[in-house]
Amino acid sequence: MGLTAVLGDITTMDVDAIVNAANSALAGGGGVDGAIHSAAGPTVLEECRAIIAKQGSCPTGTAVATFAGELPATWVIHTVGPIWSQHDPIENGTLLANCYGSSLDVAAEVGAKTVAFPAISTGVYGFPRELAAPIAVSTTLDWLNQNKQNTSVETVTLVCLDAENLRHYQQALDEMT
Repeated sequence: MGLTAVLGDITTMDVDAIVNAANSALAGGGGVDGAIHSAAGPTVLEECRAIIAKQGSCPTGTAVATFAGELPATWVIHTVGPIWSQHDPIENGTLLANCYGSSLDVAAEVGAKTVAFPAISTGVYGFPRELAAPIAVSTTLDWLNQNKQNTSVETVTLVCLDAENLRHYQQALDEMT
């Protein structure tokens, strides 16, 4: 089992599952969400609409899976990250940790061995990058350690679109591994 951070485009990752930083309506949007929906084609949005029709909106910190359409991955795991301005810092941290944990739970449920995450909530949702990275790394490492005997998940990659996020994630990895 391993955890790494890389600079790259999550829509091009050759993994079993990529995680989408989705909105609660799973409706596509800007940033990572828009890029994933655009690259995946219309089937992902159709599956998202079916999920919303069945269960209603997705609460912050939860995750659901769809097939990945035209992406190299097999699955897209949609998780709803916290909007920094809507919660206090402690609640934001808990909600962000829940995003990583619930996404890994869903990845295990669909049998994914390799999973790639974006930097959830650090874009338009305004979560400070220097605070998000240690939460992402510690939550993922804890999940991998707690589930190492009972999961399909073998490797997790934290995919950063820019060098600043990569620096924060790499620093957190260096301090925790």
